[in-house]
Formats: sequence, C-alpha cells, structure tokens
Amino acid sequence: MMWFTADLHLGDTNILHDMDRPFGSVEEMNRKVIDAINECVAADDRLYILGDFTYRLPLAEAVCLRERIECQNVTLIRGNHDGGWEDPDVPQIWEDVRDYLEIAPGYAKGHRLVMSHYPMLSWNGKARGAIMLHGHIHSRGDRTNARNRDRERPIYRYDVGLDANDYKPVSRDQILNFFGL
Repeated sequence: MMWFTADLHLGDTNILHDMDRPFGSVEEMNRKVIDAINECVAADDRLYILGDFTYRLPLAEAVCLRERIECQNVTLIRGNHDGGWEDPDVPQIWEDVRDYLEIAPGYAKGHRLVMSHYPMLSWNGKARGAIMLHGHIHSRGDRTNARNRDRERPIYRYDVGLDANDYKPVSRDQILNFFGL
C-alpha cells in the first residue's frame, strides 16, 4: 500500500499556535503524529513524506524521530524545512530523498502521481489525468477554505499535509476515491 503525508513539522513549537494544532505540547504532537503513521502504515508499505518532516531540529533528533516510524520504505520529498539530508555523515534513514518525484500510471489506476512539497499550477501529465500531490499550504481540508478550493475544481491536485487530513497519512486509494477514480 502507498501512503502520503506532508508538513509534519516534528519538533516545531510554533506550528502548534500558527496552525492551531490540537496538541498540548510539541512532545504530544510528535508522539501522536508518529503513532497515527504507525497505526495506518505497515512496516512493508511505502510512505512518501512530501516535505517538512521536522523544523529546526538537530539532525540527530530528526533521525531519532524517523527511527520511531516503523515503515521501512520511506521517501522524503524535500520541503523548505528539510535541509542537511544530503550530508554523507548523516545516517541514511530514508529510502530516497528527492525534490520532486513522479510515479508511473500503473500504480494508480492509470493516473501518474506527481509529488512535490509545493503545489503547482501545472504539472507533467495534468491534461492526461496526472494527480498532483503536495503539502506546504497547511490547508484545513474543508471545502470552505479558500486555500484548498482546488479540490472542488475538476483538476487533480490534493494536499496530503497533516493539517488537511486529520493529522494522519492518506493512502493512494483514499486519494483515488476522493476524485471518484
């Protein structure tokens, strides 16, 4: 099974207030977010984190948080808060680290999956039904949120960020079902 999430901001005390996250402390947020991932995503599933895994944490602390995620096949699509992972002295905790990634159509009922931390107005295969998965904008996932109004339009763009998805990862099947595919 394929799973997607973004904007975890583990270790970020500011995100609790800036995005009004429902956690009493950053430690509680870290624990509950990782627990939600582990409850949804099996160890042999594939998880894509579309940016902002942590925020201003020393890499050693970020490594410890990553190690608490039980899934072994985790790809990081770098976001604006994901520096330092290309340092050869940093433990290799990711299956892959990219700025952008496309998954062939055979894995999503004929729809190419295009992944970037940042939402795009246009992407490879958009006119042929490719689905843009992104984070970064911290939308709330409700249909009244102007930042998320593209979910109502006939284009395939989906915010996989925690703030838009009840602080849980979303599966490929949930995304396809959302679009009626």
